[in-house]
Amino acid sequence: MTKDIREFVRQKYALAITRKVEGSGGSEQSGGCCGAVGGEGDRRGSNISFSCCGGGGSSFGDRLDRMAEAVASKLYRPDDMEGLPPDVVSASFGCGNPTALIELYEGETVLDLGSGAGLDVLLSARRVGPAGKVYGLDMTDEMLAAARANQAQAGVANVEFLKGHIEEIPLPENTVDVVISNCVINLSGDKDQVLKEAYRVLKPGGRFAVADIVLKRPLPQKVKQDLAAWAGCVAGALLDQEYKAKLAASGFIDIAVDIITAYDFPNDAAAALYPALTEAERHEINGSIVSAFVRARKPELI
Repeated sequence: MTKDIREFVRQKYALAITRKVEGSGGSEQSGGCCGAVGGEGDRRGSNISFSCCGGGGSSFGDRLDRMAEAVASKLYRPDDMEGLPPDVVSASFGCGNPTALIELYEGETVLDLGSGAGLDVLLSARRVGPAGKVYGLDMTDEMLAAARANQAQAGVANVEFLKGHIEEIPLPENTVDVVISNCVINLSGDKDQVLKEAYRVLKPGGRFAVADIVLKRPLPQKVKQDLAAWAGCVAGALLDQEYKAKLAASGFIDIAVDIITAYDFPNDAAAALYPALTEAERHEINGSIVSAFVRARKPELI
């Protein structure tokens, strides 16, 4: 199923970025990650409602648009965005701000797994300075094209976008100081391999700092087997304790999973997003899905 998941995700995000770049409304119908909307903004540990399948369009692209607006307006400060192309801000399909997770230092090398349109890559490039380097890795040609266009418009030289899969990172071992990612690892069908690869390319003492969707309780099996829910950042999410265990099994230490936002599914939204579930099963989902900062470190050489 891993290849099916990968191809489904690739198609959905290729369509979403093409729609965003070309400015077309689109009408594809699918389940997906609904944008967090309303309220006073995302604060760590706060609740936020999902607006799903409602007015203004219910396509996967529409939902990603709403998520992009929520992320850009709530999790990135205005001064973070200064000087960046508007397209890179509006096409951030993440669930957090990994650049706020961790201190980056002049001259460091950073890798962004699933770099999308390049927002977190460009922000990291500023922080590591001209002597540093930031790699963005993505499997989707359309995303890479958008990212490279945004890089050129921003005039950032210390960035390189690579095509590849996060389960097979096209870099040598012990290459980077920091691995970041924004709501992408949950999309992989082989998270053990992703974490092993992240560990491999990190230098001894290197840091792992990602924003991701995490579960507080298991999801119904119907949801876990739904490809649309995979592409929507839900079906593939790990329980917080599973995430920690997989990081430890890959060799990481100093592991922490801190909740950013707990998502609240109103009953009508959950019914629209998961029509195959019973009311009891939909109630079970509510409160189980959170976005989180996941941090760890590769041990120093002894």
